[in-house]
Amino acid sequence: MNKSTLLSAALLSATALSLPAHAVPDAPSQWEKCAGIAKSGMNDCGALDGSHGCAGQAKADNLDAEWVYVPEGSCEKITGGRVAAVKPAK
Repeated sequence: MNKSTLLSAALLSATALSLPAHAVPDAPSQWEKCAGIAKSGMNDCGALDGSHGCAGQAKADNLDAEWVYVPEGSCEKITGGRVAAVKPAK
């Protein structure tokens, strides 16, 4: 590499490091099971009514017994969502 290429790489690295890191939001400290919003085949785990025990088995969109995890406080902001339970994040 020549001096010009090294200088350009160093300036690019310094610029990238000086930019604020606000592009990614903070990870939530709590999650809630949000029922009634899961899409077909996109639920996070077993159905609330016990009809199955695994993720990805929702038969249709927006079934009351199917749920997905969302950051605490956001479920009730989603049309059709209702909080089934809250748990700490890992």
